[in-house]
Amino acid sequence: MGLFGNRNRVVGPDEALPGRSTPMPVPERHAVLTDRPIAPPFPEGLETAVVAMGCFWGAERTFWRTEGVYTTAVGYAGGSTPNPLYEETCTGLTGHAESVLVVFDPAVLSYAQVLRVFWENHDPTQGMRQGNDVGTEYRSAIFHQDEQQRETAERTREQYQRALTDAGRGTITTEIAPLQQFYYAEGYHQQYLSEAKNPNGYCGIGGTGVSCPVGVLG
Repeated sequence: MGLFGNRNRVVGPDEALPGRSTPMPVPERHAVLTDRPIAPPFPEGLETAVVAMGCFWGAERTFWRTEGVYTTAVGYAGGSTPNPLYEETCTGLTGHAESVLVVFDPAVLSYAQVLRVFWENHDPTQGMRQGNDVGTEYRSAIFHQDEQQRETAERTREQYQRALTDAGRGTITTEIAPLQQFYYAEGYHQQYLSEAKNPNGYCGIGGTGVSCPVGVLG
């Protein structure tokens, strides 16, 4: 398949790079929410979501700015290569999507509300790309962790599709799949667009301009 895989197809386990058994070292603290860790254990009562919406730098920034979010981290999910490197993921030969781990307080922010932020802040109709970023690693995805999350993901997708259709937009291509593993990205990617790291950094994700129906909240 060469150095880069088919940019429009997620590779299977037999095609994926072998990866490694050693997890990526994780910074102890969040660069913005500085009193909080980005890796477990997290305080009791919090919940987690894992989503992919294109470039993970801007996606993570969107979530750490959201009220009710305790902490965030970027990484890789949805593929086959264990503990991949960024350079490997960029080839399309790991099967992973650039993803964001969102740790949130359900007393303040429900999982449906997390998904509202997800739907409204990227274009979920673009297939294996997001803006100028092309490849399976930039696909839109929700990686659910239980049956309730799966049902909420499917329900909100249906509601947002109706809103997009009414606005004359295309068909949602977002993958909804069980979360097998979230692999943390390299430390320099964590909170990459923070004031402390790259205050003028660029990430090209953007929403459709169509609001996700209020009915998804709850």
